[in-house]
Amino acid sequence: MARPAQRRAQGVLFSFITVFFAGIAASAYVAEAWVIAVAAAALALWMAGLAIRTFRAAREESAR
Repeated sequence: MARPAQRRAQGVLFSFITVFFAGIAASAYVAEAWVIAVAAAALALWMAGLAIRTFRAAREESAR
């Protein structure tokens, strides 16, 4: 199992990826590239879910 510090680092990585995909989605929306906007938004939501789960797992491991 990964240590809590490694889990937090993964959570931070997933958070950064989420922000970048959200930026891509916003830029594509402004440029009216709908397919790219929807795909990037879906990826941002997926990465956000991963980040949340990773942070929760780190918090649970450190509470033990």
